[in-house]
Amino acid sequence: MPPRVPPLGRGFLNVREAAEHLGLSPCTLYVWRHRRQGPPSFRMGRNGRVMYRIEMLDEWIREQEQADSRSNTSLNPVSAVPQRRTGFPATA
Repeated sequence: MPPRVPPLGRGFLNVREAAEHLGLSPCTLYVWRHRRQGPPSFRMGRNGRVMYRIEMLDEWIREQEQADSRSNTSLNPVSAVPQRRTGFPATA
């Protein structure tokens, strides 16, 4: 999918546009913001509209991919070296 071109050349999106960019509901973004989760956002202007920088949304997506063991093979528990429990006798 080609990178999203910001409306009117802006480098930021409002909640509805950011939700569309991420493929989420605007309500999800509002809940995440309230819980201090999800991509970074800020308030802009006298009315304090919640906005998201496109670069930060894309960076947040990359961070999510790297934190997922299905996308980051170094986090895959199947490929990890088994650890031995201490304090228990070894069994044959």
